[in-house]
Amino acid sequence: MATLLDWNGKELPKELRALPTGRYVIEPVDRVLDLTAEEEAGLEAAARSLDAGEGLSLDVVRRRLEGILRR
Repeated sequence: MATLLDWNGKELPKELRALPTGRYVIEPVDRVLDLTAEEEAGLEAAARSLDAGEGLSLDVVRRRLEGILRR
């Protein structure tokens, strides 16, 4: 379960008040991750592949992931 919230740095957001008791990890989502040149090139190649209609269907991806998770 993910809860997205905006915080002004002072007041407790209503989204936090609505969460059940427990331990939570809070991490900013607006932090920019640094990619290596290889990762950047891989993402660009993947986007070009999808734009060219070379993507896989959801069923194929799901079967592949299920196979990996069963190992």
